[in-house]
Amino acid sequence: MAARQAGARSSKVELADIVRVHGAAFCTKHRLCAVQHRALRAIERCRTAALGGELRQCDACGKQRYVYHSCRNRHCPKCQTRAKERWLAAQRSELLPVPYFHLVFTLPHELNALAQGNPREIYTLLFAAASDTLIEFGRNPRWLGGEIAATLVLHTWGQTLTQHLHVHCLVAAGALSQAGTWMRSRRGFLFPVKALSMVFRAKFLARLSTVFARGVLKLSGATAPLSEPPAQRMLLAALRAKPWVVYAKRPFAGPEQVLQYLGRYTHRVAISNERLLALDAERVRFRYKDYSSGSRQRTLQLDALEFLRRFALHVLPRGFNRIRHYGLLANRNKRALLERARAALDAPAPALQTPLSESACAFWQRIAGIDLERCPHCGRGRLRLFRVLAPLTHPPP
Repeated sequence: MAARQAGARSSKVELADIVRVHGAAFCTKHRLCAVQHRALRAIERCRTAALGGELRQCDACGKQRYVYHSCRNRHCPKCQTRAKERWLAAQRSELLPVPYFHLVFTLPHELNALAQGNPREIYTLLFAAASDTLIEFGRNPRWLGGEIAATLVLHTWGQTLTQHLHVHCLVAAGALSQAGTWMRSRRGFLFPVKALSMVFRAKFLARLSTVFARGVLKLSGATAPLSEPPAQRMLLAALRAKPWVVYAKRPFAGPEQVLQYLGRYTHRVAISNERLLALDAERVRFRYKDYSSGSRQRTLQLDALEFLRRFALHVLPRGFNRIRHYGLLANRNKRALLERARAALDAPAPALQTPLSESACAFWQRIAGIDLERCPHCGRGRLRLFRVLAPLTHPPP
């Protein structure tokens, strides 16, 4: 640990390293909620003796290897691959054999401070306004005239870990009418984005006005001026006067492209270990894409405590679901509606190809071609369980 703090590290850096070195100072300086504390502690302890594990021994050469448990926290960059693949395996049975559109609904940055004090409320309003907008346009006979199938994924970050509140929406190119026919969208077009933007803005601000009137928001610190109704009306007027952004990408060609997209977005955390470049006693350096310069790769250096402050902004409220389904995919009637949609499309239901109870060894063999049981020392023997390791209350550094 001392060597790690003595100077900059150009070798592989992980988020867990930053939390171990600077986490205590960060928690002392900043007031964190319980879920933020839990996330940082889980990331710090992930795959260490603190969580326990197994000691395995090669049956050929006798070499031993420690294998520690993962934290499984959804904010940990090391624990998302298996969760993502299991989720994707379940989603394969819900995809329809049609093109899919990718839309992004973004909140203005003027709402960032309000979201910091009230993340659950603001994120819920974002989901509600975006989904209602899509459903309303889908039911409009001018566009589709039926029930759409949509999956929405919340992201709260930009490439430099600043707040950028938006939802990615995956929408099937068509809708199921009440008569049971599939209403196809026009080629290369789903809904007009300017109209979507205006309706989205109106729906979100109407809900925000209602929440203000109910007095359920925490209005302290940076949002203290909003505790008075005149200030709230001024904010709503300012937000109503500016254009809001809904972005539409070109449609995906089919289900496989959809799954590739979902794999990139659904279980992503604010920053991956691959983007981290260096860590020293004061600073963290990492890569980011500069979208204002054609997605050019750039490097940013931040004070370590500021880096952790930005990361903590994106820890979700406890139990908050950041992936939600609407229309045909809503849980209450999903199976029946999907059967009707497939019947209208004359398409059979896809088979579940990957078992949800797949072991860790089988998973990594399938995904990355890695045999976890093969001895990395001799390459011939198999690693067998030698001893179960209990979690250590005070593990060595």
